[in-house]
Amino acid sequence: MDVEIGIGKSGRRAYGLDDIAIVPSRRTRDPEDIDISWQLGGYRLDLPFLASAMDGVVDPAMAVTVGKLGGLGVLNLEGVQTRYEDPGPVLREIASLPKEEATRGIQRIYQEPIKPELISRRVREIKDGGVIVAASLTPQRVEQYYEHALEGGLDILVIQGTVISAEHLSGSREPLDLYKFIGALDVPVIVGGCASYHTALHLMRTGAVGVLIGVGPGHACTTRGVLGIGVPQATALADGAAARARVLEETGHYVSVIADGGIRTGGDIAKCVACGADAVMMGAPIARALEAPGLGFHWGMATFHPELPSGTRVEVGQAATIEEIMKGPAHENDGTLNLMGALTMSMATCGYANIKEFQRAEVMVAPSLQTEGKAIQRSQDVGMGK
Repeated sequence: MDVEIGIGKSGRRAYGLDDIAIVPSRRTRDPEDIDISWQLGGYRLDLPFLASAMDGVVDPAMAVTVGKLGGLGVLNLEGVQTRYEDPGPVLREIASLPKEEATRGIQRIYQEPIKPELISRRVREIKDGGVIVAASLTPQRVEQYYEHALEGGLDILVIQGTVISAEHLSGSREPLDLYKFIGALDVPVIVGGCASYHTALHLMRTGAVGVLIGVGPGHACTTRGVLGIGVPQATALADGAAARARVLEETGHYVSVIADGGIRTGGDIAKCVACGADAVMMGAPIARALEAPGLGFHWGMATFHPELPSGTRVEVGQAATIEEIMKGPAHENDGTLNLMGALTMSMATCGYANIKEFQRAEVMVAPSLQTEGKAIQRSQDVGMGK
């Protein structure tokens, strides 16, 4: 139901992950009976997560590690890995920048041109690791560089921007036609981000195997402040799931809904699935891994925009190995470790055997979920009070 903003302007009420709670069903299950695997096009993945295509999150070594754990690491093909022969010193410089100089310093570092030969090389490094290779390009550059990625052995192409539509208009150049481009490719394509039913619907009709849902919720993203746009993630995911159902009915083609941004805990992942997601894309939680290339820092793909950056560098620290973050064991009680174990336990507690079943879980609007009975934890900065 629309809420009146003022005379002549109304809007839907939307909800973020912190606004909702999952309602347990009438049954429970044993955790060992739960299957959290999922299908992305022709690929089956054991864990429903993608590591974000951000330079502080994924390098070739991390992509291989994530792949061997059962997830999918996405490499940014427009980042430091393809601008510098040896990105190590550059990453250390970004981590050492004072807070007040970080954005300007990152903008300077990313002025180095992209080197096409490095695109093929980095993709091949991941391929040689024996895992599925996924990499990201923006709509503005995908036609220029995608063939270099294919030469290296790319398995999955991610076409990614802050906001993507299937009907981009331009008065100065021929825009990317996603329908023709995706239809002509021999590899599956994920596109995003988007945050509305109609945009998701049109993107799914392009032939993409997955759509990234999320505009503005990322931990390093400032789009909601800089541009004033975005949709709270729970509502965006529910709308995306509705679009998926319509496309499935129309074409028989199942498009994976991937929640992208705003995730911190295993409970957040569970809520994403309950709202309709098949998997989640995470940046900040992965950037906290000891193996992450950002050395405890995290910044988005829009941070280095030369004129209007809508991202920032944030310090996330180094918490544990990527295996501990994803699969445990957890030695903290704040939900930030053993994320996949938490998802499994949530599904078992609510009685759902697999991801598709859990998408049908009952949820309710529950803004008190984060605070009810937690005053002591908040006062002591422990558990849910952190």
